[in-house]
Parts: sequence; C-alpha cells; structure tokens
Amino acid sequence: MPFARLATATTPTCHIGLGLAAVGRPGYINLGREADLGENRSVEALRTRTHELLDAAYAQGVRYFDVARSYGRSEEFLADWLKARPDLTDVVVGSKWGYTYTADWTTDAEQHEVKDHSVETYDRQRAETAELLGDRLDLYQIHSVTPDSPALTDKELHARLAEAAAGGLTVGFSTSGPAQADAIRAALAVTVDGEPLFRTVQSTFNALETSAAPALAEAHDAGLTVIVKEGMANGRLAAPHAPDAVRAVAEETGLGCDAVALAFVLRRPWAGVVLSGAATLGQLDSNLHAAVVDLDENQLTRLAALAEDPRAYWEHRGSLPWH
Repeated sequence: MPFARLATATTPTCHIGLGLAAVGRPGYINLGREADLGENRSVEALRTRTHELLDAAYAQGVRYFDVARSYGRSEEFLADWLKARPDLTDVVVGSKWGYTYTADWTTDAEQHEVKDHSVETYDRQRAETAELLGDRLDLYQIHSVTPDSPALTDKELHARLAEAAAGGLTVGFSTSGPAQADAIRAALAVTVDGEPLFRTVQSTFNALETSAAPALAEAHDAGLTVIVKEGMANGRLAAPHAPDAVRAVAEETGLGCDAVALAFVLRRPWAGVVLSGAATLGQLDSNLHAAVVDLDENQLTRLAALAEDPRAYWEHRGSLPWH
C-alpha cells in the first residue's frame, strides 16, 4: 500500500494532502475564486502557480497529491513537477478517471465535465494518465461513484481494475451526492475472486456534511485508507463565508476558519488523509495549521451542530456557479 509510506513520515502535516482541482483549470465552483486566481488564468500561469504550491506543500511535509482526468491539466502539471524532481521518491500520487474535461480552458462552458464509468472510458483515460504520470501513479480512483453507478456492478470493469491492482496499482473510488454512505457500502461489497477490489475511498466530509461518517468508519475498519475531500465545503467554511460557530472557534484558537474546518476533519479517527484545495500560497500555509489545532470537546460539539441535511447540502453545492 503506497499510503504506508505516509505512516513513516514524521511531520505533523503528513496526513494532509494537496488536491489540484482548483488550480488545474481556469473554472471551478469554489467561493472567492476571482480573488484567488485573478484575471490571468493562462495555462502557463496556472502551471506556475501549481508548481509553486507543490513546492511549498512538499517543503512543509505534505506527501500526498491528488489529481484527476477532469481537473483540466492537473495531471500534466503534476507530471511536469515530478519529472523535474526525480529524487522525490517519498510522495504518493493519486488520480481519478470517470469524468472527461470538456470546458476547453474556459470558465463559461455550458458543460465543464462529462461523467462516464464505462469500461471504454476507463481504458481511454487509463492510457491518458499512464502517458503523463507513468510509474509515478500510485492510486487510481473511480471518480464520484453514486449508488446507481454502473461501476459498482460492471464485472468486466472490475476485472480490468483487478488486473491493474495485480500489476501494483492501488485501486480506489471517490463518492459524491447525498447518498455517499450507500455508495461506500456498496463498493465495500465488490469483490473479484473473493477478494475486496477497492483499497481506498475518497469522500466529502466537513462540518456541514457529516452523513458519510459511519460508512467511512466502516471502510476504515475494513482496511481501506480514507481520503477526505471538500473539508471546507468549497469555501463555505472559510472566511469570509464561514458560519458564526466556525468564526468563534477560530478566534478562540487564534487560527483561521479554514484551519479550524480542516482540524474538525482531522480529528476523525478514520481519516487517513485530508485534502487541502488551496489555490494560493497563503491559503496553503493557513490550511496546514490544521495539523496543530487542538479542538476541545465543547468546540467539536459546536462545530458538529452545523451539519445540514445532506440533500440540502448537495443541492446548495450543485447551485454554486463555475467561476
């Protein structure tokens, strides 16, 4: 398991990863994006920004980096960074397949990505990822599995994924939507030749959306590495959008709302890696303070009280505009 390498790391930030969804393409749904990226969102501008973030994250102890086929040029940017640093052998690289990026480097496309969990898409995107990341890829995840996803029942796809796993690649899945728990439990039941297929799960969990927690605990108990995405709810838990409870705890701890939001996730005993989606160096530095935030039980209880109905949460997320 590539994530065993993280267990040997000695830095407080080894359980924080860096996801490149926000900087691998010019448009995304995070709040405050106009201020974060400004007007220059050329390929080279975002390539430079991504490399600066990767350098800073690595220097501060981050060892897991997360990309996807649908995150614009995120795989390409990460691959360029890795090729220029062949001595960095202690990083863990994860990518995802199942969505195709269709925005053509614009922010106003009618559709930014198209979902397809077919074997044909897997074969095509696996080859595309291999061309860029080669043997630096450790983890390949099905992107955004839902309970109705054909990826949960397609035996041919399962055989392909098991073949990749036999070749040394770790196979995982990510989830989204109000029925994440159902998707997680269905994926845990998928086997090939009597052996569980998936070794990791990446799900949305934050102070506003906690519904997947019991299923993620079950996944952890079953031996899967749990990766948490969207710990700041696409900016809803960061200043200036954070709820009063988050602001109050941030003031009590002397740190940022973002650090408090991520610390709330890090306190889960099943959370193996918690992703930062920082788009600026300042955001990254602030996010990484989550590793040293010591939340007491009263503060955790106040933050937990922010949880929304998952259907309402995902409806709100689905209404966020692409900036």
